[in-house]
Amino acid sequence: MIESILLTTVRISTLQGGLCLTNASGFFFQRDERLFLVTSRHVVFDKESRHEPDQLEIELHTCAADIGKSTGFSIPLYRNGLSLWREAHDSAGPVDVAIIEIERAALPQNVVFYAFTPQHLPESFEHIEVGTSLLVVGFPLGFHDTLHHLPVVRQAVIASSFGLRFQGQGYFLTDARTHRGTSGAPVVMRQANDDGSLGDLPWILLGVHSARLDVGSRDQEVDEALGLNCAWYADILMALSG
Repeated sequence: MIESILLTTVRISTLQGGLCLTNASGFFFQRDERLFLVTSRHVVFDKESRHEPDQLEIELHTCAADIGKSTGFSIPLYRNGLSLWREAHDSAGPVDVAIIEIERAALPQNVVFYAFTPQHLPESFEHIEVGTSLLVVGFPLGFHDTLHHLPVVRQAVIASSFGLRFQGQGYFLTDARTHRGTSGAPVVMRQANDDGSLGDLPWILLGVHSARLDVGSRDQEVDEALGLNCAWYADILMALSG
């Protein structure tokens, strides 16, 4: 049995003119009958680093009985010169989350995946506090199970008060070891009471991993990196998918 959480997340390759630029992580979110790929906004466009891909490619499983079977699936980022992804701004500025709708009819036959839904977003913060154990599911430095095309997980904990916008931004902090390529990974918490309400995917989607947080004044020769990360609150998906 393959854990369902591993089938929510895909490795993303960004391409420009057919040339591979970077690797990242992404996951599926379903609202009603509409299916979206979620990742970090800087994966699809980052003006500062001049990162401007025109296409994403993800790997999809195509056989439930043989999880090693997969195929590449291309997702254009522009049509008629207009961007196809959705992004958001809040009172503090840009939100580092982007979603792009996937045409179900274009998916390969017998595709195998799991998708988070609005029911997987936290309804209350009663059991979510500093030190709560989390998982970050992704592809650090592009590393993964190349035979079965599955992501790996990092254990994390909540490192700032959940529900508060850290320094006024729309994210909370996690304490976890992360690397490039993890951008866009889901940050999840096991369902507190496995009552079956979330079906075969008993995980609460808390956030979207964005980037490591550093201190500008850190002496890089003397001081270690903080090991803290920004995770944007997952409720932004309701605004983006509406």
